[in-house]
Amino acid sequence: MEKDRHEDFAFVVAGTLTLLGLIIGFTFSMTINRYDQRKNLEEEEANAIGTEYLRADLLPAADATRVRALLRCYLDQRIFWYESRNNLTLRQIDIETAHLQAQMWSIVAPPAIKKPTAVAALILAGMNDVLNSQGYTQASWWNRIPVGVWILLVTISIFCNILIGYVAHGRSGFLYLILPIALSISLLLIADIDSPRRGIIRTQPQNLESLAASLPSQ
Repeated sequence: MEKDRHEDFAFVVAGTLTLLGLIIGFTFSMTINRYDQRKNLEEEEANAIGTEYLRADLLPAADATRVRALLRCYLDQRIFWYESRNNLTLRQIDIETAHLQAQMWSIVAPPAIKKPTAVAALILAGMNDVLNSQGYTQASWWNRIPVGVWILLVTISIFCNILIGYVAHGRSGFLYLILPIALSISLLLIADIDSPRRGIIRTQPQNLESLAASLPSQ
């Protein structure tokens, strides 16, 4: 009878640990995919700004100069946005970014509406890509692991540790410290990657900075 209870308990422990491992694996995969998405969108944003900067040559000289100057300022704001951790600074950056977007659109849109041409449509499409890429980036940074997943992870982790603690009762507990430590490291790593602005592992604006360095100085 005691043997049967022991086998039943071992089955419960094994099943719970397996479930926890699967959930951690799926959550980690989800987090890595979103981290890669943020990196890819940063690259796409840099490409969109760089392309529109070149297409500005197709505008009249005065408009081209204004658009290029605004794009340089816009690029600086995007880099600041990636690097900033202060909420007040971020709000100021968002306001300035929206203002620059409105200015750039006000330059390229009226000519395309007044006299639709293939060149005007090309410039307008490029500016649209610049504006859209910022929105896609913002959406990807808001896309975090749902709270329900965290609750499930923490709950099952607690149950697993309780079960392991029960098994370790009256024995040397050194080996049984491995699970709590491994769980803590795993959850901390997932939380860090899932926090694009607060974590240690962050999305760096490498492509935006490279583009800023490659543009001619004013």
